[in-house]
Amino acid sequence: MLYDIVSKNDFREMMQSHCEEIIAFLFDENIEFSVLTSLSNISFEPVLPEHITKDFKPITLFTLAGYTYDSARIENNILSFEAGFGRENIGSFVSVPLYAILQIIIENTPIFINLSTPPEKEEEKKEEKNEKQGIEKSMDIFLSNPNNKKLLKKRKR
Repeated sequence: MLYDIVSKNDFREMMQSHCEEIIAFLFDENIEFSVLTSLSNISFEPVLPEHITKDFKPITLFTLAGYTYDSARIENNILSFEAGFGRENIGSFVSVPLYAILQIIIENTPIFINLSTPPEKEEEKKEEKNEKQGIEKSMDIFLSNPNNKKLLKKRKR
């Protein structure tokens, strides 16, 4: 039952809206903060070199302070900011969809926890649909043979 709630689009949108309101409040109050994020949903522009990204964990913490904080913006449900990475301090614009923010943290204390599940990617939905259609076609072919129908009926008993 819990999964049914946290995976609902309405719940996700509510959490996303709450996340945006909290970040807007922090911007208004000029309070620096950190975001714990799901890295799989984040984009970097320009793309960071592999020698830097190989050390990233699936759940990554970004601290918005100093110039990174000053460059931070929310537009179209995406938190974006510029940050430097690695010893070379390679600059990249980071785009974080609000649904990918798992926590907002101030001074090591979470003030927001996102309990919703991320939306399914279109590719995953298509794969799932194709798989389901394949199973249905296979079953139709199986059932088109009258001898197979008898087997299926025997199994149901």
